[in-house]
Amino acid sequence: MTPADVLPFARAGQPQQRGQAADARYPGGTGIVMMNLGGPATLDEVEPFLLRLFADREIIQLPFQSMLGKFIATRRAPKVKKLYDAIGGGSPILGWTEAQGRAMCERLDALSPESAPHRFYVSFRYTTPFADDAVQAMHADGVTRAIAFTQYPQWSCSTTGSSLNDLWRALARTGLEDAFTWSIIDRWGEHEGFVSSMARAIEDGLQQYAPSERDDVLVMFSAHSLPLSVIDRGDSYPAEIAASVSRVVQSLQVSNPHMLAFQSSVGPVKWLGPSTETMIRQLAARGQKNVLVVPIAFTSDHIETLSEIDIEYAELAHSLGMHGFRRSPSLNARPEFLDALADIVATHLAAAKPYSPQYRQNCPGCTNAACRGVPSRMAVHAEAHPMESAARG
Repeated sequence: MTPADVLPFARAGQPQQRGQAADARYPGGTGIVMMNLGGPATLDEVEPFLLRLFADREIIQLPFQSMLGKFIATRRAPKVKKLYDAIGGGSPILGWTEAQGRAMCERLDALSPESAPHRFYVSFRYTTPFADDAVQAMHADGVTRAIAFTQYPQWSCSTTGSSLNDLWRALARTGLEDAFTWSIIDRWGEHEGFVSSMARAIEDGLQQYAPSERDDVLVMFSAHSLPLSVIDRGDSYPAEIAASVSRVVQSLQVSNPHMLAFQSSVGPVKWLGPSTETMIRQLAARGQKNVLVVPIAFTSDHIETLSEIDIEYAELAHSLGMHGFRRSPSLNARPEFLDALADIVATHLAAAKPYSPQYRQNCPGCTNAACRGVPSRMAVHAEAHPMESAARG
């Protein structure tokens, strides 16, 4: 299924007329900023994307970053262009995010008419649309109530934290610090709908095997790796990934063995392991023929699934005699997952809390003064959490 295959949804921002009237405090309805790393939509966007990525010290810290980051990005660009060319010339992540946003808003207009109309806005870190584009579009639409909604189910300072920091800086860059009243959905890796959607996708993936082979399939959960320097500061990412895996395994209606590995490490630094590639080699060496890879930290198809898993890892596995190497389908526009996205936002709105209890807990070794900041205007003010603005810091 592609974004174009999704059934037509009501246009974002056009609520169903039912139930309680919209909240008069927020006449523009509710804006939902869907934050993610993003991906180049065309081959011409690959090098600028990499330059922004390797220049960002909130993602990866390199010695002499401005020079070494640029060197790595420009050197990798031709190879990465070939990878994107092999999957159609660009990343489909924007199309999937837009399809998910449309479906989410349609459902939210019915679930929560008091906060309707709901409009989604995409905020990517390293390619358009950027955070500046999102807040400016939201302001032009007359939205005053905004939710920063991470599209990374599990928290990391390098992913969700970096996206939030950039969003707050965008408010300052655009002069819109006081234009919106905010709240934050900062993690949801154990949400029942996400867990159930992932479990059902795994069960669908197992259907790719003959009935006689299914019990022999090892389920390999694969998450994006992070530099060990990030983990050593106290980042909660490994624990949150493990929690998601545990919940999904408990929800499965099959009893296949499973393991967890990490992919997509680049650059001259040490990364969180074990690596997915290493696990494939070691499993093949012990004679494992059937492995189903599950992208536990990704909610839609993009370069890590379509190229790294489906092409690079598949070719490696087959060359080592692992002919039953498969991947479970991504969540993409799976109806159960679209329901989950809407439920996450609706539950957040009903809870009337500015963010999760864990959000304001900095890593013990944090050195980023902007991390865990909040904008000056929050939907719910709690005396226990002073609302200083990271955009001003």
